[in-house]
Amino acid sequence: MKSLKMRSSALAMTALMVLLTSACGSKAETTTTSSTADTKASTPSATTDTKKSAEPVKVIWWHSMSGELGKAVDKLVADFNASQKNVIVEAVFQGTYDESLNKMKASMDTKSGPSLIQVYEIGSRFMIDSKAITPVQQFVDADKFDLSQLEDNILNYYKFDNKLYSMPFNTSNPILYYNKDMFKAAGLDPEKPPKTYEEIATAAKVLSKDGKSGSSFAIYGWFMEQFFANQGVEYLNNGNGRTASATESLANNEAGVKTLTWWKDMVDNKTSANLGRKTDDTKKAFLAGQVAMTLDSTASLRGIVSGADGKFQVGTSTLPKPADAKEGGVVVGGASLYILNNKSEAEQKGAWEFIKFLTTPQTQAWWHVNTGYFPITKKAYDEQLVKDNLAKYPQFQTAIDQLHNTKANKATQGAVMGVFPEARQIVETAIEEALTGKKAPKEALDGAAKSITEKIAAYNKTVK
Repeated sequence: MKSLKMRSSALAMTALMVLLTSACGSKAETTTTSSTADTKASTPSATTDTKKSAEPVKVIWWHSMSGELGKAVDKLVADFNASQKNVIVEAVFQGTYDESLNKMKASMDTKSGPSLIQVYEIGSRFMIDSKAITPVQQFVDADKFDLSQLEDNILNYYKFDNKLYSMPFNTSNPILYYNKDMFKAAGLDPEKPPKTYEEIATAAKVLSKDGKSGSSFAIYGWFMEQFFANQGVEYLNNGNGRTASATESLANNEAGVKTLTWWKDMVDNKTSANLGRKTDDTKKAFLAGQVAMTLDSTASLRGIVSGADGKFQVGTSTLPKPADAKEGGVVVGGASLYILNNKSEAEQKGAWEFIKFLTTPQTQAWWHVNTGYFPITKKAYDEQLVKDNLAKYPQFQTAIDQLHNTKANKATQGAVMGVFPEARQIVETAIEEALTGKKAPKEALDGAAKSITEKIAAYNKTVK
């Protein structure tokens, strides 16, 4: 990423308000307009050396990890601070991703904000357009940092014009979870889970009996985005918003209609329970043995396996797709870390030193085992800690294989637009309309695509 001058306050505020008019569901870019000439004079260079400072450089990191994840973040920070004497990182929880971005908005002209901020993946287009960041690529180049040690399919989401704008931090993707005991009782092979829409539908019919449902998928826009990518189909025009700024939603194309029709048919024939928008609700039904198959994030794997312990065996399979789908894969979800460019050269360099610490195999191994997020560093899988964890949770191998087998293209690189949080909610409404019979799948998605396209146009007017 390139370091860029801040826009005028009015423009930045306008763009931020467009992005944040709607919160993202609780349940994962175009060519940037910047140029080398836009780089701030204070951009860290290869000669920057925090060790020359008389006192440690303080780096404020805003994050959105709460509960056990928050404790894991605090441990990472404590370990980094204890590992050297030149930089002190202070982690500050700022609420949800939306709340954290709102607070960044308020701090943009005051320097009261962070040196480093965690932003969810669907905020990527806005973060670039805000011109508030120093692209991570500049630190990578200055340090000759070897990006090949990191997972390609994770890095690809955060790359634009082959430049890395932020460093991936917490990364996940969706997989199918299924109840092996229910499969056995229904006469299905628990070691051969369904992998296509057609196989899911067939298995769901056999599994739906005795008041229990064969499947249940939360009405979550992220899943629809993943279904597109898994068919090798782009979600937005202009190369998913990566060859040029997206101007049109493609949510109503054949891939979307086929997906929603398959989903609705299962709900209509009562082989899939519609439990609403919260993934927690489908997860609870699955753990209660009321649902045989569900979709959820890989980050939920440990919790699901532990929750089913003593009740039934949990199996995992890849995200389903139509039998005749093109090559595709999954898009990474989660969040990444951005370095703010209104901080001193020393603070930005200090933030980069912390980022490098986070990418080490040992740190990534610990983070993965204690949170369930993917290691972003390939060699983390060689750590004994990860090997032991995989032996305990063999179901995670599905997620690893799914990530590594993902075919790199614009579809799997992921769609990017400045109004993604709103777009996700619009798609959720369309899914809801179809599943409840209010509208036919094509009609619901036509309406969603039109609304998203209009919002993209409004957003695009706020950026050059």
